[in-house]
Amino acid sequence: MANTFELIASSTAGGSVSSIDFSSIPSTYTDLCLVVSVRSAGTSIDNLAIKLNTSAANFTGRYLVGNGASASSASVDIGGQIGLVNGTATTASTFTNVSVYFPNYAGSSNKSYSADAVTENNATTAYALMIAGLWSQTTAINAISVYGQSANLATNSTAYLYGVKNA
Repeated sequence: MANTFELIASSTAGGSVSSIDFSSIPSTYTDLCLVVSVRSAGTSIDNLAIKLNTSAANFTGRYLVGNGASASSASVDIGGQIGLVNGTATTASTFTNVSVYFPNYAGSSNKSYSADAVTENNATTAYALMIAGLWSQTTAINAISVYGQSANLATNSTAYLYGVKNA
Protein backbone atom coordinates (compact mmCIF):
# COMPACT_ATOMS: atom_id res chain seq x y z
CA MET A 1 0.00 0.00 0.00
CA ALA A 2 1.49 3.34 -1.07
CA ASN A 3 1.49 6.38 1.20
CA THR A 4 0.73 9.82 -0.16
CA PHE A 5 2.14 12.85 1.65
CA GLU A 6 0.20 16.11 1.27
CA LEU A 7 1.50 19.39 2.63
CA ILE A 8 -1.01 20.74 5.17
CA ALA A 9 0.98 23.83 6.21
CA SER A 10 4.48 25.25 6.50
CA SER A 11 6.07 28.02 8.53
CA THR A 12 9.38 29.91 8.48
CA ALA A 13 10.39 32.07 11.44
CA GLY A 14 10.99 35.63 10.25
CA GLY A 15 12.73 36.40 13.54
CA SER A 16 13.34 34.78 16.91
CA VAL A 17 10.10 33.03 17.96
CA SER A 18 9.00 31.14 21.06
CA SER A 19 7.35 28.40 18.96
CA ILE A 20 6.21 27.35 15.52
CA ASP A 21 2.52 26.50 15.65
CA PHE A 22 0.06 24.60 13.51
CA SER A 23 -3.65 24.71 14.33
CA SER A 24 -6.92 23.53 12.78
CA ILE A 25 -5.29 20.29 11.60
CA PRO A 26 -7.92 18.36 9.60
CA SER A 27 -8.77 14.80 10.65
CA THR A 28 -8.94 13.54 7.05
CA TYR A 29 -5.57 11.75 6.98
CA THR A 30 -4.45 8.46 8.48
CA ASP A 31 -1.15 9.82 9.88
CA LEU A 32 0.83 13.04 10.26
CA CYS A 33 4.49 13.78 9.57
CA LEU A 34 6.19 16.87 10.99
CA VAL A 35 9.54 17.88 9.45
CA VAL A 36 11.53 20.69 11.06
CA SER A 37 14.85 22.44 10.52
CA VAL A 38 15.49 24.63 13.56
CA ARG A 39 18.20 26.47 15.46
CA SER A 40 18.07 27.87 18.99
CA ALA A 41 18.49 31.58 19.60
CA GLY A 42 20.23 30.60 22.87
CA THR A 43 23.90 29.79 23.29
CA SER A 44 23.66 26.17 24.42
CA ILE A 45 22.18 23.11 22.80
CA ASP A 46 18.58 22.99 23.99
CA ASN A 47 15.85 20.36 24.25
CA LEU A 48 13.37 20.54 21.38
CA ALA A 49 9.80 19.63 22.27
CA ILE A 50 6.22 19.63 21.04
CA LYS A 51 2.88 20.49 22.54
CA LEU A 52 -0.16 18.66 21.21
CA ASN A 53 -3.50 20.48 21.35
CA THR A 54 -1.66 23.12 23.48
CA SER A 55 -0.73 20.49 26.11
CA ALA A 56 2.80 19.71 27.31
CA ALA A 57 1.42 17.17 29.82
CA ASN A 58 0.88 13.39 29.72
CA PHE A 59 3.97 12.58 27.64
CA THR A 60 6.24 9.60 28.26
CA GLY A 61 9.00 8.19 26.13
CA ARG A 62 12.40 6.67 25.64
CA TYR A 63 15.36 7.93 23.66
CA LEU A 64 18.55 6.57 22.17
CA VAL A 65 21.29 9.17 21.63
CA GLY A 66 24.78 9.11 20.19
CA ASN A 67 27.26 12.00 20.30
CA GLY A 68 30.14 10.81 18.14
CA ALA A 69 31.96 9.16 21.05
CA SER A 70 29.33 7.19 22.97
CA ALA A 71 25.70 6.13 22.97
CA SER A 72 23.09 5.96 25.72
CA SER A 73 19.41 5.34 26.29
CA ALA A 74 17.06 6.71 28.95
CA SER A 75 13.55 7.92 29.64
CA VAL A 76 12.68 11.23 28.01
CA ASP A 77 13.24 13.93 30.61
CA ILE A 78 10.84 16.59 29.35
CA GLY A 79 7.29 16.28 28.08
CA GLY A 80 7.02 15.95 24.32
CA GLN A 81 10.75 15.90 23.65
CA ILE A 82 11.56 15.29 19.97
CA GLY A 83 15.29 16.06 19.91
CA LEU A 84 18.04 18.50 20.71
CA VAL A 85 18.49 21.83 18.93
CA ASN A 86 21.72 23.61 17.95
CA GLY A 87 22.55 26.80 19.85
CA THR A 88 24.63 29.79 18.78
CA ALA A 89 27.79 28.19 20.27
CA THR A 90 27.67 25.46 17.57
CA THR A 91 28.83 25.93 13.98
CA ALA A 92 27.26 29.07 12.47
CA SER A 93 24.24 28.64 10.21
CA THR A 94 23.76 24.96 11.06
CA PHE A 95 20.30 23.72 11.93
CA THR A 96 18.93 20.68 13.72
CA ASN A 97 16.80 18.46 11.48
CA VAL A 98 13.94 16.42 12.92
CA SER A 99 11.23 14.21 11.49
CA VAL A 100 8.29 13.22 13.74
CA TYR A 101 5.69 10.65 12.69
CA PHE A 102 2.23 10.42 14.31
CA PRO A 103 0.31 7.27 13.28
CA ASN A 104 -3.48 7.26 13.76
CA TYR A 105 -3.46 10.87 15.04
CA ALA A 106 -7.24 11.22 14.72
CA GLY A 107 -8.13 7.91 16.39
CA SER A 108 -9.68 7.48 19.83
CA SER A 109 -6.68 5.80 21.52
CA ASN A 110 -3.53 7.28 23.08
CA LYS A 111 -1.22 8.89 20.52
CA SER A 112 2.21 7.39 19.86
CA TYR A 113 4.95 9.14 17.91
CA SER A 114 8.49 8.50 16.77
CA ALA A 115 11.17 11.15 16.21
CA ASP A 116 14.48 11.03 14.38
CA ALA A 117 16.75 14.02 15.03
CA VAL A 118 20.29 15.12 14.25
CA THR A 119 22.20 18.24 15.28
CA GLU A 120 24.58 19.44 12.59
CA ASN A 121 27.93 20.67 13.89
CA ASN A 122 31.37 20.97 12.33
CA ALA A 123 33.03 19.78 15.53
CA THR A 124 33.77 16.61 17.46
CA THR A 125 30.37 16.47 19.14
CA ALA A 126 27.11 16.29 17.23
CA TYR A 127 24.04 14.39 18.36
CA ALA A 128 21.79 11.82 16.69
CA LEU A 129 18.61 10.81 18.52
CA MET A 130 15.75 8.38 18.07
CA ILE A 131 12.75 8.92 20.34
CA ALA A 132 9.69 6.73 20.88
CA GLY A 133 6.98 8.71 22.64
CA LEU A 134 3.43 8.44 23.87
CA TRP A 135 0.91 11.19 24.53
CA SER A 136 -1.65 9.65 26.88
CA GLN A 137 -4.69 11.45 25.48
CA THR A 138 -7.48 9.98 23.37
CA THR A 139 -8.55 13.18 21.61
CA ALA A 140 -7.57 13.73 17.99
CA ILE A 141 -4.47 15.86 17.43
CA ASN A 142 -5.69 19.18 15.97
CA ALA A 143 -2.78 21.46 16.91
CA ILE A 144 1.01 21.05 17.16
CA SER A 145 3.57 23.52 18.56
CA VAL A 146 7.34 23.08 18.27
CA TYR A 147 9.49 24.92 20.82
CA GLY A 148 12.86 25.04 22.56
CA GLN A 149 12.69 24.29 26.28
CA SER A 150 15.05 27.09 27.37
CA ALA A 151 15.32 29.54 24.48
CA ASN A 152 13.48 30.84 21.43
CA LEU A 153 13.85 29.32 17.98
CA ALA A 154 16.12 31.36 15.70
CA THR A 155 15.34 33.24 12.51
CA ASN A 156 14.84 30.97 9.46
CA SER A 157 13.78 27.96 11.54
CA THR A 158 11.22 26.08 9.44
CA ALA A 159 8.52 23.47 9.96
CA TYR A 160 6.40 21.51 7.49
CA LEU A 161 3.34 19.49 8.44
CA TYR A 162 2.24 16.72 6.10
CA GLY A 163 -0.91 14.64 6.12
CA VAL A 164 -0.37 11.00 5.13
CA LYS A 165 -3.06 9.10 3.23
CA ASN A 166 -2.84 5.39 2.61
CA ALA A 167 -3.71 4.91 -1.06
